[in-house]
Amino acid sequence: MTITRLTFSGAGIERLAELRQLPQALAAAYAEAETRFLPVWQSRCLVRDGLVADCRREELAMVATGHESMVFLGRRAGRALFAVRLGDEQLPAHLPSAGFLGLREIASQVSEADAALLAYARAMILWQERHRYCGVCGAPNQPAEGGFVMVCSDASCAQRCFPRIDPAVIVLVHRGDRCLLGRQASWPEGRFSTIAGFVEPGESLEEAVIREVREETNIAVAAATYMASQPWPFPSALMLGFHAAAQSSDIRLNDGELIEARWLSRADILARQVLLPPPISIAYRLIESWFDQSPGPRLASFATDWTSGGPVPR
Repeated sequence: MTITRLTFSGAGIERLAELRQLPQALAAAYAEAETRFLPVWQSRCLVRDGLVADCRREELAMVATGHESMVFLGRRAGRALFAVRLGDEQLPAHLPSAGFLGLREIASQVSEADAALLAYARAMILWQERHRYCGVCGAPNQPAEGGFVMVCSDASCAQRCFPRIDPAVIVLVHRGDRCLLGRQASWPEGRFSTIAGFVEPGESLEEAVIREVREETNIAVAAATYMASQPWPFPSALMLGFHAAAQSSDIRLNDGELIEARWLSRADILARQVLLPPPISIAYRLIESWFDQSPGPRLASFATDWTSGGPVPR
């Protein structure tokens, strides 16, 4: 299978899911001298000198609490890795808060594999934080199975919940030599991106593509072709990328999601009529793959100096 590598994917880690139900194996992995720990503090991850900061146990006094309070991420280069949440209180002096960065900052400072690893660690810690209480009876939850299950502490309930991912479709709609891009009010002036939205219950991905494009722009689309997917940890989306051919061209903003939408030709993009999403996003990659199908300069050859700035769309 051909895998398209996008930012926040390709961490190069063996997840070893079979060990999660083996407490003795997890305890042994935790006790290994070469085991490393990825601290997450206030939803931010630690970076040192442009590298992921995988801490030794002596750097984190609270690691002595044992593997039960951590998330077993798996093994990378043979070394066991655990994600650990640091409390909101003041950090140890040797772990300055300036070293803890958000994922958008991290993506521009570390390798793609390290960005993916830190996104994985943060996603698991954030999921645990948001599921501290049982959604059925309200009792406190307790982590189990390497941190991948949250179990209700009330034995009469014993509800189990698992890490959630929110699937969202993101689509580059095209018609002839033009593509359809839209802009949200919260984005910087001039920023345009592809059409996107969350998949609803009882809906296929293809149906979601048709609905979202219609709701946001009133454009009817035909067959949607799957291109690639991207973990988008803001906070827990999985972006499923498509190209789709338009069957109509008259734009109407139906649901207020966008404040503007335009048909743009390759010449318009070359003329920099809009600010594109940054290269870390699947939105950029969808535009790039369409743009580069025609002869002429590749998008990456001229777009890198005018795709940055402001919040990353979708």
